[in-house]
Amino acid sequence: MKIPSSIWTLLIGIGLTLTSLWYGQNHGLLPTAASDEAVLVDGLFNTMMTVSAGIFLIVEGVLIYCAVKYRRRAGDNEDGPPIEGNVPLEILWTAIPAIIVIGISVYSFEVYNDIGGFDPHSVHESPIMQESMAMPGAAIAATLNDTPPSTAPNLNQQKSDEAMQDPATAAVRNADQIPQKRDAPGVGSVSPSIGASPENVGKPPGLKINVTGLQYAWIFTYPETGITTGEMHVPIGREVQINMTANDVIHAFWVPEFRLKQDAIPGRQSELRFTPKVEGDYTLICAELCGPYHGAMRTQVVVEKPEAFEKWMQEQLVANNNTLKEAVAVNPANLTPDEFLAPYTKDMGIQPEMLHHIHK
Repeated sequence: MKIPSSIWTLLIGIGLTLTSLWYGQNHGLLPTAASDEAVLVDGLFNTMMTVSAGIFLIVEGVLIYCAVKYRRRAGDNEDGPPIEGNVPLEILWTAIPAIIVIGISVYSFEVYNDIGGFDPHSVHESPIMQESMAMPGAAIAATLNDTPPSTAPNLNQQKSDEAMQDPATAAVRNADQIPQKRDAPGVGSVSPSIGASPENVGKPPGLKINVTGLQYAWIFTYPETGITTGEMHVPIGREVQINMTANDVIHAFWVPEFRLKQDAIPGRQSELRFTPKVEGDYTLICAELCGPYHGAMRTQVVVEKPEAFEKWMQEQLVANNNTLKEAVAVNPANLTPDEFLAPYTKDMGIQPEMLHHIHK
């Protein structure tokens, strides 16, 4: 009994769909999803892998089928039949990719919005956007001139001043040597930001950490306690707000398990919010080529239970106090600054050979 081609097409379609769905959820290409935001990003990635796997199987399957079925037989030296084209088929294979791309674009924007990447209120409330809306042509002029009107507040400077109120942060950052840039032209964006997720909008973050990038180390200061460390600790289930800048060149804060990456830019105050969900030690990588020792600019982000985090905080408070008492003592051996600071910075996760790159 010969099976109709329509039945074959249906069975092959079901097989391709099931295979694509299975691979989209079981590709194993991503590391642990260690934050609430990672789950959203993984959903988008899995969807793209499902669609990509289906398209790959269809295209490669048709190519292999045609190469086998329509291969040249022995003794066949005739030209192939002239084919002028098929308009409905061309419309179909143009419309399907267009629909897929539009669908993924909409889904991508929804994920970006859900992780706090877009806040329409901050755009409309920006002084530059208000002026652009009030004055015809002002938006075009703003994009041609990267210096907004002097009457507009410098929000980067305001955020920098707020961070510098913490003595520990002020001791690390050289904000007095780097002028704080004004709003980005046209959109009133202070700096690269991934803000609060929709359910946390309007709520204060559970934990604030000031992050300073410099060649070639990350320095973390906790303004609520004055702790300074080279290894970041955060508690599970508590939203963390990272306020970030750089002392020299552009760096990038990237923890693959969090699925979030944000630039640390001299003269700008970047913001990043996330909520850790899986306990563990994760590597923080600088994702911008920042100099010859760029590959060594990495440290650990420790996600731990709230009680373990509180214990660590208490230990750091004691350690910082003891370190301060020891550091103000006389240096009887006349050590160089690098040699003198090495024992103290070792506990902070800063490599001794990088000390000479750190400037206040």
